[in-house]
Amino acid sequence: MDTQEERGLKLRTEMFGREAVEQRMTAFGEFGRPLQHIINAYAYGDVWQGAALPLGVKSLAMIAMMAAAGHPNELRVHLKGALKNGCSAEQIQEILLLVALYCGIPAANEAHRVAVEVLRDENLM
Repeated sequence: MDTQEERGLKLRTEMFGREAVEQRMTAFGEFGRPLQHIINAYAYGDVWQGAALPLGVKSLAMIAMMAAAGHPNELRVHLKGALKNGCSAEQIQEILLLVALYCGIPAANEAHRVAVEVLRDENLM
């Protein structure tokens, strides 16, 4: 049976890699199991499954939101996912420039720092 949670876990693993997903899913042990269920079933099994926006566009939106909210660890995860979803370094740069204009230079500075680390790790810089 293909459940919403299974579909979400499959997409999440395709986007971020098995090792990264397993690490995040086990980080909080049994205490974190209900949170992982919500992430797999509802975030990736429902919202990310919608057909109106391509995965790359969703990834760019996540980059902008995580950068604006000042969540560098989640930003790093979604930068890697964006690259897997076909986003280019130029698209990431452009979305972070929009963050600078509409959310502030400090948020964009931190986001650029994280993005440069990820792009270097992926040999894209």
